[in-house]
Amino acid sequence: MASADPQSSRGAAEADGRGGGGGAPPIDAWLRAWRAIAPQWDQMRAKAKRVPDIPILRVNQIDAARLDVEMTAMLREQLGKVFSLSQPGLLLRYEPELNAFLEFLVWRFSIWVDKPTPGNALMNLRYRNERSYKTYLNLGRVRTGLEGAGLTKTQKILYCLFVVGGRYAWARLQLISAFQRWGDRQRTSWARRAWLLLQKTESLYKIAGFANLILFLHSGRYPSIVERLLGARLVYEKADMNRAVSFEYMNRQLVWHEFSELLLLVLPLLNMMSIRKVLMFPFSTQASVSSLPEDACPICEANPIITPYMALPCCHVYCYYCIRTRSLSDRNFKCARCNISVVALKRHQVEVDLSETQ
Repeated sequence: MASADPQSSRGAAEADGRGGGGGAPPIDAWLRAWRAIAPQWDQMRAKAKRVPDIPILRVNQIDAARLDVEMTAMLREQLGKVFSLSQPGLLLRYEPELNAFLEFLVWRFSIWVDKPTPGNALMNLRYRNERSYKTYLNLGRVRTGLEGAGLTKTQKILYCLFVVGGRYAWARLQLISAFQRWGDRQRTSWARRAWLLLQKTESLYKIAGFANLILFLHSGRYPSIVERLLGARLVYEKADMNRAVSFEYMNRQLVWHEFSELLLLVLPLLNMMSIRKVLMFPFSTQASVSSLPEDACPICEANPIITPYMALPCCHVYCYYCIRTRSLSDRNFKCARCNISVVALKRHQVEVDLSETQ
């Protein structure tokens, strides 16, 4: 067999690549096609690498804060039962200190040890240091949007000082100013100035709280001012946990509440004496009242009548309390003896014949 010349075969391939005959397309066509679709490909890769933004339900964050308050109230109630036999008013005197102690216990065994508070645990939430979250983004360690380290020690201590210490200091100052009547002092006294400063501080805090609430409703982040200042954001602890809450108990409470409100609205409008009279009519007879003696009360059947009063215009005698209550409860009250409408009451004067007594 004759061997093929390698140089001649290489030259033929190069000739075909330069566009000789009906071979493969030129290399420049591939480059032009790649350059045309490269921007779209880069955009698709950027969208694929974009971190998913998982919205944290606002109702979960508000419910978590409310549950923490309820937990503290339950602990306060149990502690009150322990000191129920102590000196009366002892717990009321030290109520700010007691609340601060209970809130400190909740903080010590939850936030300080990198665990969620009882309310956050029930709502599948935890605190994340939002300032260090950007580091995870730059390193490319974020996939679900829930990654991130917990709070630092500085953030934990500041949280305790602002929340626990701030609430205690404010409550104690309010009690001191109320008992010592700083607001009633002279305008030039330091107590009056301190009281005015407290009022202005409270107003500014309420305005700041309202502004923070508007921002929270808009963005869904930082339900409190302290969390916004510290950069402590509530995120889901588990991404695959379903929000399955049973509203059966709540529905029963709502139904009972609405029913009780309806009863409180309707019952004062009803005439209970008329309803009782209609219900008891088949079981009562007029003969039973007519068979009573004249000196007996037709309502309570007391003989002799206690504090006798006459029903006008029929002049039948009743006990004062019996006919007074019936006439007040029923404006169309009729005499039990003659069935005539009673329009007025008059004290019954018993006439005594002195000649007979002598």
